[in-house]
This record gives sequence, structure tokens and C-alpha cells, in this order.
Amino acid sequence: MKAYKIGMVAAEFNFDVTSMMIERAKAEAEFLGVEISKTIMVPGVYEIPLAVKALLERTDVDAVITLGAVIKGETKHDEVVIAQASRLVADLQLKYDKPVAFGITGPDMTQLQAMDRIEKGRDVVDAAVKMLKRLEKV
Repeated sequence: MKAYKIGMVAAEFNFDVTSMMIERAKAEAEFLGVEISKTIMVPGVYEIPLAVKALLERTDVDAVITLGAVIKGETKHDEVVIAQASRLVADLQLKYDKPVAFGITGPDMTQLQAMDRIEKGRDVVDAAVKMLKRLEKV
């Protein structure tokens, strides 16, 4: 297998959750023999697309993973944040022809539900690697 280089963008907001997602992602990358070559920490999920764009523009990044947790508050702000971030991330992978695995959990999620979903950190590394392998065959 080619030694893939993956960029990681992770949100600092709800860091008690995202820090564990990051650890799961690093462990899975090591297990699969891929390198997380560049990590960008951003304030929150809403800021993820700009950092994804910066990583996709690099020639030494084959794919990008995103990590974040959008927890329900008293308003529908969580729905707006994740809808915008997911749309922009999807657009970026098409623009740059590189996989971007979506590891942002939520919306309408409690803190406990967010903790139950930390394995998404592992899952997005798997998704990025699978897409890289499948695109090699095209």
C-alpha cells in the first residue's frame, strides 16, 4: 500500500470530546500505516472548511479528515453550524479531487451522546484510506 499522508482538522470547541476523537484517529492511522502529516486545530466546527481548504492545497496531503462535536444548546445554532460546515467540506473535496472524511458528530446531540461517538475519530481515517485506495483504481 502507498504510504498515504493525511491532514487532520479538529475543533477545539468541546475539546473534552474532540481530544479523544483525535487520539482514536492517530491510533487508527498508525494501525493502517498511514501518516497524519499535518494537523490544524481550529476554534470550532464552523472554522473547519477554511483549514480543510489550506490542507487540500498542499501537495504533501493526499486526503483530509475532520473532527468535531456539535452539541445541542438552547437554540438551533447547532443545526446551522453543522449544515454549513458539511456543505462546504463536501464542496472542497470535489473542487480539489481529494477525499475529505467527515468526522463531525451532531447536531441535536447531548454531551453523553457525543462521548458515545468518539470512535468517529477512527472511522474517518478508515473512510479516507478506503477512498484513496478506490480512487487509485479509477
